[in-house]
Amino acid sequence: MLFVVALSLAGCGGQSAAPADASTGTVIPAGAAADGLVVTFGTEPSPPEKGENRIQVTVRRSDGSPVTAGTVTAMFSMPAMPSMNMPAMRSDVPLQHEGEGRYGGTGQLSMSGTWSVAINVAEGARPIATRHTSIVAKE
Repeated sequence: MLFVVALSLAGCGGQSAAPADASTGTVIPAGAAADGLVVTFGTEPSPPEKGENRIQVTVRRSDGSPVTAGTVTAMFSMPAMPSMNMPAMRSDVPLQHEGEGRYGGTGQLSMSGTWSVAINVAEGARPIATRHTSIVAKE
């Protein structure tokens, strides 16, 4: 089952939280983004695990039409934990367009724990949206 989180932020760099809808596991957007895009993010397995995970992102305009000419990257990061002698970690996952605004790929999470996720969407060299969320990878 694909875990999906709807990410809606005011502007490219902002961050917004939204209440979860327990019946679907989907986060309900907290309002329209200034860039007019609705970006959803999911992993398989769900919840994600240490190791290989399938990443799925969907990018749509506020009218529901898909963004099909985008370049989408999922960037996973975990801060350094000096008390555990652990450096900061980062994993960039370029996603390929699979049709109808769906972008997918496979990425590696090197350890379990809480990872910050940044979904970056660009058209050509121009960034058009960034969304932030976090995930907890299981062992």
